[in-house]
Amino acid sequence: MAETLFEELKRYVGFGPEDEQFLLALHSVARGHFARVAEVFYARILEHEGARTALEGGESQVGHLKGTLQIWMDQLLRGPWDEAYFELRCRIGRMHVRIALPQHYMFGAMNVLRQEFNALIDEHYRERPQELGAVRRALSKILDLELAIMLHTYREDLLAQQARNERLSTFGQLVGSIGHELRNPLGVIETSLFILKGRLASVDERVVKHLDRIGEQVVIANRIVSDLLDMIRDRPLKHEPVRLAEVWQSAVSAVQHPPGVTVSQRGLEQLPQLTGDPNQLRQVFLNLLENAVQALGETGTVELTATTAPGFVELIFEDSGPGVSESIRRRLFEPLMTTKARGIGLGLPLVRRILERHGGTIAYAPRSEPGAGARFLLRLPLNPQGEPRATLPAAR
Repeated sequence: MAETLFEELKRYVGFGPEDEQFLLALHSVARGHFARVAEVFYARILEHEGARTALEGGESQVGHLKGTLQIWMDQLLRGPWDEAYFELRCRIGRMHVRIALPQHYMFGAMNVLRQEFNALIDEHYRERPQELGAVRRALSKILDLELAIMLHTYREDLLAQQARNERLSTFGQLVGSIGHELRNPLGVIETSLFILKGRLASVDERVVKHLDRIGEQVVIANRIVSDLLDMIRDRPLKHEPVRLAEVWQSAVSAVQHPPGVTVSQRGLEQLPQLTGDPNQLRQVFLNLLENAVQALGETGTVELTATTAPGFVELIFEDSGPGVSESIRRRLFEPLMTTKARGIGLGLPLVRRILERHGGTIAYAPRSEPGAGARFLLRLPLNPQGEPRATLPAAR
């Protein structure tokens, strides 16, 4: 069997079973200090203006992140250092791409941990210099592995993001010219239909029926053109008081669904008032609802659950449909990526674009049970500043 990347990295730094045993021994020494180390770690970040700005969600998120760091340290020293560990660590590198975290902060942060753990090693093993050296080497190897994994996934995702941006640039130029050109013939068709329906309404019901069908298709074509143009243009965001419960209800009333499909929500009325563009946020719900209803068919459930966390609102949108296969999840928010027979793949990219312009995020959150339906995790800041990049913690 071919050697995996993680196996190659471990071989490269010389990380083996003996190092694992020394790390487990260090874990028993260090675990009582994890909370203190987390305090030191984030105190250093908050002292530095650039690092503080890069921090996900700002200072309000530090309490949550301290707990996350303690879990990270526990896994670092306890293992098991297998492929599941590797995949878990890869997500951190991808997160850094999503929040545009400069990598020099990551290296500096890792050095803080290295110093704190080495101080513990010096204190605990000072009477056993041979063990001290071995534990130091094991710690150095695992921290080097952590950096290598993060840099690998950061580079991998950054290159993929750059390729997507290049495709989007070409896509935008094409759409901009075609979209505006299509508006004119569609407008002529609409005007002609209006005149024809007025003159033929009393002549033949079948003719009127077909004219109505043409009108419906013109509406669909106009919607596609609008979605295409929305993907490439930066319409100014309105900054108005927004009640998400009202936005949701407006979207639900606009989406037709079979009697066997149940649409519900929990917690929206309890959410605080946000600031944003209600029309664009309504489009977020519209696109998600339309996707879910199409995936369900004649029966099923769609549910939106809303909660608040320090600094942001969290929305879980889920349905009881077939879900999204693992093979396409990473491309789910790319323009023109679709699994629908009649779709063109603009709904979810537009959702992400709108949320990011509000300072929010969206991620697909797979369920543990296969075939249990689709689930999306959306987050919106409680106090957005202009049109920031997405800096809220995304789903893992």
